Amino acid sequence: MERNLILLCILCCCCIIFIGPSDSQTDTLAQGQQLKDGMQLFSASGIFRLGFFKPGNSNTSYLGIWYNRNNEKAAWIANRNNPILENSRVLTIDQYGNLKILYNMGDSIELYSVHQEAVNTSATLLDNGNFVLSELNPDGSIKQELWQSFDYPTGTLLPKMKLGFDRKTGLNWTLTSWRTDNLPAIGSFTLGLDPTGLKQMVIWWRGSIYWTSGPWNNGCFSFMYEFCNYYKYNFSYISNENETYFSYSVDKGTTIFPRLMLSAGGELRGFGMDSMFTGVSCTSSTNSSLKDGCVQQKLPDCRSPGEKFVLKMGLMSRDGIKFHENENLTLIDCWDECFKLCSCIAYASANDDGTGCEIWTKGTTFTQNNLGILREIHILESKVRLWWIWLTILVGGTALFPLLCSCCYVLWKKSKARGSRSQRMTYNILLHDLGEGRRRQKDGKTSNNELQMFSFETIALATNCFSAANKLGEGGFGPVYKGKLLDGQEVAIKRLSRSSGQGLVEFKNEAILVAKLQHTNLVRLLGFCIQGEEKILIYEYMPNKSLDFILFDDQRKNVLNWKKRFSVIEGIAQGLIYLHKYSRLKVIHRDLKASNILLDKDLNPKVSDFGMARIFGLNEMEENTNRVVGTYGYMSPEYAMKGIVSIKTDVFSFGVLLLEIVSGRKNNSNYHFKDQLNLIGYAWQLWNEDRGFELVDPGLGESCPITEVLRCIHVGLLCVQDHAADRPTMPDVVSMLSNESIPLPPPKQPAYFLNTVRAEREMAENKSEICSTNDVTISVIEAR
Repeated sequence: MERNLILLCILCCCCIIFIGPSDSQTDTLAQGQQLKDGMQLFSASGIFRLGFFKPGNSNTSYLGIWYNRNNEKAAWIANRNNPILENSRVLTIDQYGNLKILYNMGDSIELYSVHQEAVNTSATLLDNGNFVLSELNPDGSIKQELWQSFDYPTGTLLPKMKLGFDRKTGLNWTLTSWRTDNLPAIGSFTLGLDPTGLKQMVIWWRGSIYWTSGPWNNGCFSFMYEFCNYYKYNFSYISNENETYFSYSVDKGTTIFPRLMLSAGGELRGFGMDSMFTGVSCTSSTNSSLKDGCVQQKLPDCRSPGEKFVLKMGLMSRDGIKFHENENLTLIDCWDECFKLCSCIAYASANDDGTGCEIWTKGTTFTQNNLGILREIHILESKVRLWWIWLTILVGGTALFPLLCSCCYVLWKKSKARGSRSQRMTYNILLHDLGEGRRRQKDGKTSNNELQMFSFETIALATNCFSAANKLGEGGFGPVYKGKLLDGQEVAIKRLSRSSGQGLVEFKNEAILVAKLQHTNLVRLLGFCIQGEEKILIYEYMPNKSLDFILFDDQRKNVLNWKKRFSVIEGIAQGLIYLHKYSRLKVIHRDLKASNILLDKDLNPKVSDFGMARIFGLNEMEENTNRVVGTYGYMSPEYAMKGIVSIKTDVFSFGVLLLEIVSGRKNNSNYHFKDQLNLIGYAWQLWNEDRGFELVDPGLGESCPITEVLRCIHVGLLCVQDHAADRPTMPDVVSMLSNESIPLPPPKQPAYFLNTVRAEREMAENKSEICSTNDVTISVIEAR
C-alpha cells in the first residue's frame, strides 16, 4: 500500500513538472499579469489547473479548469459558447481590476467587468477547483470576493458547489451538458433544483422533465441510493431567506477525483474509487422497464417502446430532411425527432462533429458498407417474426388470399368514403360557422378580405415546418409560432394541439369574434387554416410580446415611463368600450389580464385571447353561467362565486390591471406579512392612510404627475369595489381618467381584501391554471 502511494505521488509530481509552466507554479494571477497560451495556473496543492485547451481535434480553444491529470475533461469552462480561433489569447486582470480573456489583437470576453476606476484585485485557483477574483486591501489581504467560477457551473458539479437558487443575487445554479463529448457548447440537458418547491433534483431535456432524483430523505435522494450508500456521496440541503441549494462532499478514502458530470446524452455520471460509474441513465437500459426517476416520454401511437435504431455504416439513396442549425440538435435530439415522426426510418448527425440532424422517411433505401469509410447512420430495426408464424400465414393464407383481398378492398373503400364524408362535413360546418362558405381562390385563400383561409402548406412554409426556433410559447390552446408569409408579413400562428383541453368551441368562438371585431386596440385576426385535424389561427405579430412580459421584469419595465403607461391604460379602456358598447356584438371578455394585453412595435396595447369571451344580446345586462373561466385574482367576486357575468366583470379585471400598471406589481402576491394582503388590499390600505403615492412603481421616479397617478389609483379602486352596482362602466372610467374636473366618489371596500393570497394559492394548487408568456394565449380555470 505504501509503495502504491509513493508511485502515485511520483506520477502526480511528474505530471505537474511536464504539464505546468516552465518557470514556477503559482495559484494566483496578479493584476497586470497575463496567463498566455501554453501557460497554466495550478492550485496550491496541485490538485487543479487552469489554462487554455482544445477539445478533441478542434481548432478552437477554451479557457477551462480540470483535475491535474492526463486526459481529464474540463470541469469548468469560461467561454463554452464563445470559442476562440486565434492562437494569441491571454487571461489577464486589467488596470481597473476586471478579469477578461483577450484575443485577436483587442477583442475580449469579459468574465467580470464592472470597475471604471482602478481597484487592486487578484484571481486565485483554490484547491476545491474554484477560481476566485478578490479585491485586496493595501496590505495584500483579501477585502472582499467579487466573482467566482462556482457561481457559473457548466457541465460538472464539484464538491461544495451549489445547485439551486440565490435569492439575493438572482443566480440559478444549474449544470448544462456539453453539446457533444468534444464540443463544450451548451447541449440539450440541464440539471438543477426543482423550482416547484419539492426537495429534489431534476434533469430537463430541452425544457421537458427527463429524470427526477426522488424526494430528499435522511441525507440522500430516493433514486440516488447508489451514490450515497456505495460511493459515499454525502448530500446536504440548505434553505434560508437568502438561498436554497443542494451540495455534496465525498469520503476521500473512497473517491480520489470526485465529481458529478452531466453527459451530452443526459447521463449523470459519478466517479468512485478513481473510476467512472454511470449513476443515472434513461436511454441505455438493456430492458424495456423504466428506470428509477426516469420520466416516461410520450410516444406517438405509431411507435412502441421496444422499437430500436441500429448503428450501421453506409449511405442512403437520397438526401434526408435537415433541421435548421439554429436548433442546436445533438444525436439524441435527432433520435427524438425521428421517433416522433411515424414515417421516419433513419437518422444521423448532419455534421462531422456530431451536431445537427438529418432524418430519412419511408421510401428511402439504405446501402450498408462495413469498410468504415462511409457515414454513421442509425437505422430502424425491422421486427423479426418467428418462422412458424410466417409458415402458418403462408399455408393458411394461400387459399384465402384472393377472398381476403377482396373483402379488405371493399371495407377500405367504405371506410375511406365514410371518413371523407365525415371530414368534409366537419370542414364545411366550420367554414359555415366562420362565415366563409366554400368559396376559395386558387391560391388557397378565401375571397373575403376580412378573414383569409390559408392552406396548411403555406403555414408550414411560413414557420419552417413549425420549427422549435420559431416557437414563441405554448398555452392551453396549443403552441404559438412566429411565421413569415410569402409577401414578407410577420404573423403569430396559433396551432390547436391534439392534447389540448380546448377544441372546436374555443376555436370557432375566437375566430368568429376576432374576425367581426375591428378596433385599433384589439388584436387583429388575419385568417385561419382547417385541414384534416389541423386547426390554426393566424394573427398580426406583436414584436413586444405581452404587457406582463415587460411590466413585471425589473429590466424591461424601464421602457414603460408614466406617459406610455397612461397611454396603455387608455388604450385598454377604449378597447373595452368598443366591446361593451360600439361593436356589432356586445362582448364580455372574461379573461382580461396583463398576459392578454399585447404590445405592438410602438408599445400600443391590443386586447387578445377571445376564446373565453361571452356574446350578449344588445339589451342584455347580465347572465348566469355554469362554467366559470378566467384567472384568479382578476375575476370579480360575483362571477367567481355565483357565475354572474356582466360588463362589470370586465370592469373589475380592468381595475386590477390598472393597479398593476401603476405599481408594476402583480396582484397575486403578498404585500403585508401580517394581514396577507394582495395588491388590491395593499392599495386600499395605503389609500385609507393617505399614502396612495407609495403604491407607484419606484422606477417611474419623481417626474410622473402626482395628481394624474393618484387619480388612476382612485379609479382603479372604484373598479374593484365588492358590489358590481358600485363599479363604474367603461365609458365612465374613460371620462374619469381624461377629465380631471369630474369629481370622483370615495371608493368602498374592495373585493378580496384580506387573507386572499393564501386562498388563491390553495385554489391554484387544486385547479389547473395555464400560464404563458405567449404572444397569443388562452387561459381556462374552473372555479370551485
